[in-house]
Amino acid sequence: MNTGMSSNQSLRTGRSFDLGKMNLRQLWAAYLTYPTILLYVALVALSMVVVTRTFAGTGPTLVAMAAVVAVYPLAWYLLHRFVLHGRVLYRFQSTAALWKRIHFDHHQDPHLLDVLFGAPWTTLPTIAAITLPIGWLIAGPGTAAAAFGTGVAITCVYEFFHCIQHLNYKPRARWIQIMKARHVLHHFHDENGNFGITSYVVDRAFGTYFVDAKARPRSPSVFNLGYDVREAGRFPWVMRLTGAPPRDRPDGARGGATAGDTRPT
Repeated sequence: MNTGMSSNQSLRTGRSFDLGKMNLRQLWAAYLTYPTILLYVALVALSMVVVTRTFAGTGPTLVAMAAVVAVYPLAWYLLHRFVLHGRVLYRFQSTAALWKRIHFDHHQDPHLLDVLFGAPWTTLPTIAAITLPIGWLIAGPGTAAAAFGTGVAITCVYEFFHCIQHLNYKPRARWIQIMKARHVLHHFHDENGNFGITSYVVDRAFGTYFVDAKARPRSPSVFNLGYDVREAGRFPWVMRLTGAPPRDRPDGARGGATAGDTRPT
């Protein structure tokens, strides 16, 4: 039976799944039992407990939740484009491991579930920094908890659809097909566009949206994010942590999406 376990020893941890070899049923089983997702669900539940004990009223609570829903796509876009794809963190030994974990590994091996999910020690402080001030300014601790819980819940949704975008599976819904196709372009054609996950409205606003491989040349750094062998020679810390030079493309033996999968049918 194919479990979808990864054969990539350079990135594999004790619990690894290869989305390029998994089906939708296997994804659901992995997603619903994944420790990070279980932690997020627990935090959403805890946030709701705080909301009920410090309830600020239905109106302010809904406003706080709606504000987070509205802000989240922009916040994700800015973080994804300017931090995760930035070329600053890998240049310093103190932040090289952070950059490697939060995004470099994912582009080196786009189908590996362990590095597709953000690490809670990086995601939760970020979610808190974005949502808690919004909620607190609306009506204090009750709406701050509502905003934080909403942010964590949205992250769960983002993570699931992100998995779908790397899964060896063709969605039935047209809108999910298009969403997946745009994200595959980001990973296999040009990493400098299509930064959204579930929505590309912000990409359209900032001019980074593209619909197919004909729209722009293929980026030579789509898999290494600019951290190539030359950069690794100047700033070796990520390479040392990986145990191998940066790759220009994923392991050819792996299954899943390729650049040819970018057009929905």
